[in-house]
Amino acid sequence: MLSPIKPLKISVVDQSPVHGTREAHQAPTDSIELAKHCDTLGYARYWLAEHHNSGQFAGPCPEILIACIAAVTKNMRIGSGGVMLSHYSPYKVAEIFRMLETLYPGRIDLGIGRAPGGNQVSTAALAVPYATKQSMRGDFFADQATDLVDYLRGTVGSKHPFSSLTQLPDDSFIPELWMLGSGGGSSSLAGALGMGLAVARFIAPDHCSPSIFENHKAYFQQAGYEHEPLRMLAIAAVCAETEEEAKLLAGTSAHRKTMVMLGHDIPLFSPGQVVDAYKKMGQQEKSIYDHTLDRMTYGTPDQCAEEINGLASTFGVNEIGLVTVTHSFEQRKESYRLIANQLC
Repeated sequence: MLSPIKPLKISVVDQSPVHGTREAHQAPTDSIELAKHCDTLGYARYWLAEHHNSGQFAGPCPEILIACIAAVTKNMRIGSGGVMLSHYSPYKVAEIFRMLETLYPGRIDLGIGRAPGGNQVSTAALAVPYATKQSMRGDFFADQATDLVDYLRGTVGSKHPFSSLTQLPDDSFIPELWMLGSGGGSSSLAGALGMGLAVARFIAPDHCSPSIFENHKAYFQQAGYEHEPLRMLAIAAVCAETEEEAKLLAGTSAHRKTMVMLGHDIPLFSPGQVVDAYKKMGQQEKSIYDHTLDRMTYGTPDQCAEEINGLASTFGVNEIGLVTVTHSFEQRKESYRLIANQLC
């Protein structure tokens, strides 16, 4: 049984949502503003997600936001949560994050993920014309991740066709390496490569169990790594002064996820719009919405702190990443402030 390591760290996973109270083009600068805010509150990390062809999230290139945010913050580690490696050359990703770590030593995290972060059309557009139709159907993520780790650690085998390459004249700066997953499929690979594991409970809470981290640790130790593996649980969380208000604000995210499950890509609804929409939902839609909301962490600061500590204990992690999506940017900032006051 895994057990949490104290003290508990609290971090931010930012999807750069397009808030209904602001113009869409402001979403990336909202991320910068939120990061500066969270840097003063005691958060441990600030990770940027990657999404493509989305009307709701404005973060297709986390590496650019990482550079901007690292330049205006001092305390937090800044990283990707994550780079969707299947789209990219591992060598180029190694170059980018080696540069970021060189510019901001000791503060950069490279988190990678297998998911496309978009739909089939955006995935094809990111690959064409360099990938053949046959290679686009394949899954080379394990090979890509292995190459990426070897480039950064300087462990590329002599028989590898790119063994002579370096990323920078000084290759001594290495970002902290993480792998993202939601259902446990990447935990074995992450462990075998000696990477930290961040599990996105906010994506698939019904398929998220402590056994994912146990499997990661088993492969980590089997590969010969002796130190404790890094692990983070990322959850959907909304905090407000009252439970009623928090539930109302959390409805924006629950409604968005419900609509996505039903195949609809629509802007974030305000809490009032969600209430009206819920009244018009059929039984199936209401069931999906209620289940989604029930799997979120929402409530007063005390309630959120109690549930977050409980999840950390259940999953045996010493770090929780918070994904907060609200209609209003100011409500989102306030949610992070309230939780930080309790836990950071």
